[in-house]
Amino acid sequence: MSSLPPVYIVSAARTPVGSFLGSLSSLTAPQLGSHAIKAAIERAEGVKESDVEEVFFGNVISANVGQNPARQCAIGAGLPESTICTTVNKVCASGLKAVILGAQTIMTGIADVVVAGGTESMSNAPHYLPNLRSGAKYGHQSLVDGVMKDGLTDAYGKQELMGLQAEECAQEHGFSREQQDDYAIRAYEKAQAAQKAGLFDEEIAPIQLPSFRGKPAPNSSPLNDGAAAVVLVSEAKVKELNLKPIAKILGWGDAAQKPSKFTTAPSLAIPKALKHAGVTQDAIDAFEINEAFSVVALANLKLLGIPEEKVNIHGGAVAIGHPLGASGARILTTLLGVLKAKNGKRGCVGICNGGGGASALVIETL
Repeated sequence: MSSLPPVYIVSAARTPVGSFLGSLSSLTAPQLGSHAIKAAIERAEGVKESDVEEVFFGNVISANVGQNPARQCAIGAGLPESTICTTVNKVCASGLKAVILGAQTIMTGIADVVVAGGTESMSNAPHYLPNLRSGAKYGHQSLVDGVMKDGLTDAYGKQELMGLQAEECAQEHGFSREQQDDYAIRAYEKAQAAQKAGLFDEEIAPIQLPSFRGKPAPNSSPLNDGAAAVVLVSEAKVKELNLKPIAKILGWGDAAQKPSKFTTAPSLAIPKALKHAGVTQDAIDAFEINEAFSVVALANLKLLGIPEEKVNIHGGAVAIGHPLGASGARILTTLLGVLKAKNGKRGCVGICNGGGGASALVIETL
């Protein structure tokens, strides 16, 4: 990718991750996204709201959120009304795909300053009444859970819950329930150790909630609320504004296979990202692979031959949480913190998404 203009990350921020119907449930996805964007811009010393030309922001369960959630996030963060905004829905990979789209926009000369990330409030996902518009003629009517329908159910084939397909992955690759539980325990232990050591302090932009006496919201739960954002800048703008980037984007990759095999799609996307970046797997100091399920990490580590000690060093989504549209940007934000804490140089993030896809990104710290 050396022939393409460089793109720099000058800041990153995320909200705490709230549990389902927990401490962040009073906030909408756009409100969470606005908080993350505002914090990221504040951390990008030298970048003003008026400098941001475009926003790409992931959001998966957009029903009842209102038009173009990305636009709402941007306006809520104080960005000018002239800011171009696009909402990205690549299911769990939405937040990372938003970053990739932002990098591509800068590399092609369309913009110099882009904010990218994602947001999700699974607590506020509505239930649907699919037949009500045409009239409930006779008999019982059923509610459809928006979280299950649009977030956690494979839309193809037998329309299974993705957890069942994760179990099929475990059987195919020989991972017992005990191995998956042991991995989850290790994930919690790493996350708890990182939190106790203050290693999340720099990446989290606390949310003050009066009803909780002003205490920052906690992290946890498999169904979650949260947002994350990064500020991407061109080389020319870095020089013009005298900015201090924290990382450079080296390359990315997307992949897809049979929808029910979504769990192992990162094993295809990560090598593509490494090739695009022009680096070997051994040159990566730390990986973040989103733990939609324990078996996702276990299977991809096995397929790629990555040692576990290099992956999700501060704990993963099993412990931290998985707010669908935000997770891709969240793991990138966490990776930046891991590399700083470990004095690492290069990192790679990979995340699977419903429908059999995955996205990956390679960065280098500066």
